[in-house]
Amino acid sequence: MVGVSVLGISGSVGSSTVKVLRQFRDSFSLRSFSVHSNLDLAKSLIDEFSPEVISITDSKLEGTLGSKYKSTTILYGEDSLSDLVRLSSVSVVVTAVVGARGVRPTIAAIEAGKKIAIANKETLVTFGPLINRLVAKYSTLMVPVDSEHNALFQLIEREKRSNIRAITLTASGGSFRTLPIEELEHVSVKQALNHPTWSMGPKITVDSAGLINKGLEVIEAHFLFGFSYDEIEVVIHPQSLTHGIIETIDGACLQYTSHPDMIYPIAHSLFYPIPTPNMLIERKPSTWKTLEFFPPNLDRYPGLKLAYLAGRAGGAAPSIFNAANEEAVALFLEEKISFTAIPKLIESALNKISNAFPDDLEGYLEKDRKTRELIQKEFQRGGVTI
Repeated sequence: MVGVSVLGISGSVGSSTVKVLRQFRDSFSLRSFSVHSNLDLAKSLIDEFSPEVISITDSKLEGTLGSKYKSTTILYGEDSLSDLVRLSSVSVVVTAVVGARGVRPTIAAIEAGKKIAIANKETLVTFGPLINRLVAKYSTLMVPVDSEHNALFQLIEREKRSNIRAITLTASGGSFRTLPIEELEHVSVKQALNHPTWSMGPKITVDSAGLINKGLEVIEAHFLFGFSYDEIEVVIHPQSLTHGIIETIDGACLQYTSHPDMIYPIAHSLFYPIPTPNMLIERKPSTWKTLEFFPPNLDRYPGLKLAYLAGRAGGAAPSIFNAANEEAVALFLEEKISFTAIPKLIESALNKISNAFPDDLEGYLEKDRKTRELIQKEFQRGGVTI
C-alpha cells in the first residue's frame, strides 16, 4: 500500500487523482491532502479516506475546523503544505497546486526523498535550474503529470536520446482557436473559460485560450527532458487525442495517443516504474476518426512567442514570464483588463525587469516579487488596455 499526498486536491488534477485512488484502493492510500477553501470537500474526503493530516491553505479560514476533525489533524496556511509531504507514511507526492506557491513543498518533497508526480508546471518554469540541481543531489524520481509531458516521458523512455531529433507538444488551441483575431480584444471571461476539450480550473483555462499554457509547458519540457528550445515544437491539435510526439533522426514520428482524460497520466505517474495494472477507459483507435495538426499562428498567440524568448534568455526570465502571467490572468478573471492585455503585460515585465541568473531560491523569489509589483503598478496607472 503506497501512501500518497495530494497538494491541491480540489482542482481538476486533484479530483482526477481521487478517481484513480478510488479505482486502485488496494494499491494506494491517501495519507494527506490540501484544499484552499473547499471545506465541504475536505470533510467528505476525510470521511472517505481517513488521512493522517490535511491542510486548508486559505488564511481567512484559520481554525475553522479546529485542529482535529475525526481522526485527522487539520493544519492551516500555505506553509503547512511542506508538512504534508514530509509524513513518513507518504511515498508519492502529487503537486497539483496552481502557481509558484508549489515550489516550497516540492523542494521539501525532494529533500525528503519522495517520488514526485509533478503537475505544478510553474515550479519548473520559475525555478527550473534550482529544482534540477536538487533533483540530481537527492536522486529524486520526478514523473510529469501534465498529459503532454507524461506522453513525452513515456515516448522518450522507449527511444535512445541520440535518436531523437525533436519533441512536440500538442495544443487544443483553446477557446478562441477559430475566433477572428480582431475580436480577441473584446472577449469575455465567460467565453475564455469555455474550453472545447478539457475541464480545468479558471487560470489554466485562460492560459490555454492564449496558448500561454503551452509556452509554460515548453519551458517545463526544457527542464524536464534537457532538450534545447530549437528542439521543442508546438502544434495545434484540436481533437486533443495525441498528447506528445517525438521525431527521430531518420524523420519518423512516434506519437502517444489516448482519450483526453487526466486519469491516464495520473495513474502512470502513481504506479511508475510499474505499469498501470489494468484498463482505465476503453477507447479503441476506431473511435479517433480525424487527427489534425497545424502550426500555431503567433499573431493569435503572442504569449507563446514570449515564452520561447523567455526560455532562451534563461536565468530569471522564465520566472518573470510566469509571475507576470499569473498577475495578468488574475486581473483578467476579475474583469479589470482585456484578454489581449495579458501578453502585453508579460512583454512589459520582460522588457523592464533586468534578467539575472540567481544562485538560490531567494534570488528567484525576488524577481517573482518585483514582477508582480510591476504588473500591479502598470495596471494602476492605466498602462494596459482596460
